[in-house]
Amino acid sequence: MNIGAATRFDGDYFDVVIIGGGINGVGLFRELALQQLKVLLIEREDICAGASAAPSRLIHGGIKYLETGEFRLVAQSTLERNLLLRNAPHVVHPLATVLPIHSWFGGIGPSLKRFLGREGKMTDRGVLVIELGLQIYDFLGRRARVMPRHKMFLRRKTRRQWPAMAKNVVATGQYYDAAISQPERLGYECVMDGLSASLDCAALTYTAPEEFKDGTLSFRDRETGATQHVKAGVVVNAGGAWIDRVNETLGLETRYIGGTKGSHLILKHTKLLRALCGKMVYFGTPDGRICLAYPFFDHVLVGSTDIRIENPDEAVCTDEEQEYMLKMLGDLFPSFAFSAKDVIYRYSGVRPLPASNAKNPGAISRDHIIHTDRVGETPVLSLVGGKWTTFRGLGEEVADRILNILKRKRLASTHNRAIGGGRDYPSRQETAPYLARLAAHYELTPERSKDLLRRYGTLAKEIAAFCAEEEDSALKSLPSYTRRELQFIAENELVRHLSDILFRRTTIAVCGKLTPDVVKEAGDAVASSLQWSREETAQECAAAWREGVERHHLQGEWKPDFSLSVS
Repeated sequence: MNIGAATRFDGDYFDVVIIGGGINGVGLFRELALQQLKVLLIEREDICAGASAAPSRLIHGGIKYLETGEFRLVAQSTLERNLLLRNAPHVVHPLATVLPIHSWFGGIGPSLKRFLGREGKMTDRGVLVIELGLQIYDFLGRRARVMPRHKMFLRRKTRRQWPAMAKNVVATGQYYDAAISQPERLGYECVMDGLSASLDCAALTYTAPEEFKDGTLSFRDRETGATQHVKAGVVVNAGGAWIDRVNETLGLETRYIGGTKGSHLILKHTKLLRALCGKMVYFGTPDGRICLAYPFFDHVLVGSTDIRIENPDEAVCTDEEQEYMLKMLGDLFPSFAFSAKDVIYRYSGVRPLPASNAKNPGAISRDHIIHTDRVGETPVLSLVGGKWTTFRGLGEEVADRILNILKRKRLASTHNRAIGGGRDYPSRQETAPYLARLAAHYELTPERSKDLLRRYGTLAKEIAAFCAEEEDSALKSLPSYTRRELQFIAENELVRHLSDILFRRTTIAVCGKLTPDVVKEAGDAVASSLQWSREETAQECAAAWREGVERHHLQGEWKPDFSLSVS
């Protein structure tokens, strides 16, 4: 099937229709496509445009879940982390993580209370609690292990390694988790893998469900207004924080979601970046929260908050949240000054957590729940909770349930299957010769070949070949990208808006490189590929910049005229 706004399959039957293109939805789409089911994915915006674009960008085992006795979740998370390090090495990388410790015996009482399921606020985690936690964490993460075990450093070594850290830190613990540089792109690559695996599958963005009746789902293209109707054997609601709203559209009254907002900052702070030495600091705060800071594309990513929110459409990082995170960071590194001027980008998303009466949002389980309802004779599965790290495992579990409903057999496993640009990715020893071959074959500079591999994994070959077909040129406002590179994305990666490219298929925005000039030049580069008129291009550019200002706190003077010549 073709993909895009013009795709028509009015009246067709699909084994499964998935509503929601966040990471849970796209992971399941890939899983089911590999079983050769006929699957339709619809997403009201772009792929991974909601909470899936707003995580801490960590692939982690969830060491803090040990405090609530969620050992099964930690074991699953550490396994999935290890698998992603192997299956998506182009975007998932090991990350040494450091825990600053302020006492020897702090937190023992609250830890016991939380472990027994009672309320207990953790404002301090001492050496003994941290050491025991790390021992258990190493044990639970033993399956498919790819990273070293933990270490403890007492005061003298801590002072030597972290001279800028607060003097009341008596020790540090170090263990390894992982970071994901481009979660939005990996989400798109799951869709790409699914479409490549089965020609009977399709994915539509900017499309919303309208009604579900007698086994028929009606949905509307939000851009063109066109409406279609398809028959569905099973419907999966992967709407994230919008699950209850989607169920209402389907004819179900549910109260499954009690989401909390998590906000993050990207800082341009040379001193802190240098002090981190490539590691993440993961630290508790006086109010019982957990904060973090780690290097991210030559800047520092800082997070996060955990605030209840009723309307997920209103989730933005506020000045108050920004002030809170900067203060907590300043308490840990008192010799450094942090201010709003250091913030070059900020973002926020709503965690699709289960409805809960817990007083402390941090105590709500991050495990997933699969609710099964019926509309008439059709099963409707609602995917509540979960997290980036465990999306493959969740997809596998839900797929097995659907296969059982449809009385179909599993044909393939994703356990050891590489995702997108992670396929045939070179090892550390193979990287240099791989880059040399890429540069020689497509007449690239060493730096250019390195950029393409870092951004797209082994899909770099396809993009390099596309760029070599015609004369190419670097963007004047952002020389590390070229016009043909952006055109490849526009023509081949399910793009409908300029913001899809700038905020999700690339890291241009989140790396703090988005300026009015970059927006306009990128719009000019892809206009012909997306068949935009001059007026439409100007509208796309203005909308992309407005998104950056309103949702991500970007700064810069915007002039409404579109002065670049559309190709």
